[in-house]
Amino acid sequence: MTTYLEFEKPLAEIEGKAEELRAMARANEQMDVEKEAAALDKKAAHMLRDLYKDLSPWRKTQVARHPDRPHCRDYIDAIFAEYTPLAGDRNFADDHAVMGGLARFNDQPVVVIGHEKGHDTASRITRNFGMARPEGYRKAIRLMDLADRFRLPVITLVDTPGAYPGKGAEERGQAEAIARSTEKCLTIGVPLISVIIGEGGSGGAVAFATANRIAMLEHSVYSVISPEGCASILWKDAEKMREAAEALRLTAQDLKKLDVIDRIIKEPLGGAQRDRAATIAAVGSEIALMLEELKGKKPSEIIKDRRKKFLDMGTKGLAA
Repeated sequence: MTTYLEFEKPLAEIEGKAEELRAMARANEQMDVEKEAAALDKKAAHMLRDLYKDLSPWRKTQVARHPDRPHCRDYIDAIFAEYTPLAGDRNFADDHAVMGGLARFNDQPVVVIGHEKGHDTASRITRNFGMARPEGYRKAIRLMDLADRFRLPVITLVDTPGAYPGKGAEERGQAEAIARSTEKCLTIGVPLISVIIGEGGSGGAVAFATANRIAMLEHSVYSVISPEGCASILWKDAEKMREAAEALRLTAQDLKKLDVIDRIIKEPLGGAQRDRAATIAAVGSEIALMLEELKGKKPSEIIKDRRKKFLDMGTKGLAA
């Protein structure tokens, strides 16, 4: 069953009417409704194009959060082979919001790490809605160390509202764990590729995305804070999230102009949730291209490339 966002309600009515007609025809084989249903399909297709032609930053945020978008687990199952999960941070516990392990990508051994939000109520609670605790970031550090030791490229899939802000997480050193993970990203001598597949929220995303190459899906978002959080701080009113989304420059298009990311991965019309298989295939193709760009580079060159990328941010257009 299709899940519609708030701004897609007119589309839901048209597609719903077309489905009702076809359901009536299935119940009564003598009815011929295909012509009327096809006309509704055509109208819906035009409306879908119009809705997604120029999405506002807030609407892009809604699409990035769509519950039916492919999640980390979906990408791992589809584009990686021989995935072997590795659990725990060897310190406190295993964080189910972060999944990672050894795998093969196009027959090349890699380490893959990502945030997993879950796909239904039970799994979302288990995965803590993709909000990692300190042990999640320490697990990621352990996996990056493993990758560095065995010269394996690291691929990260980012999809989190942000790091979990709970009391227990703070007591166990949330900020320190995020900082250590970001530091580890900068120091490993193997290619690090990151893809923002949904939400890239705050330091919880940066801890996985301080990479040699960063790609974003067309309707994903990446920002220092959520629009609601920003609105609450600046205007003391979370309902001003639309204005906050505009100001944050959180869309893939804005971030590409600012050189924060390297490439944008096109989504199917209507968002990744409308054609999950095509979206996953597109992400796999872009990962392959980004890995190829770094192929054959020495560890020192890879580290230098990554550091230069982040040191150069914000200097575009400035005089030497």
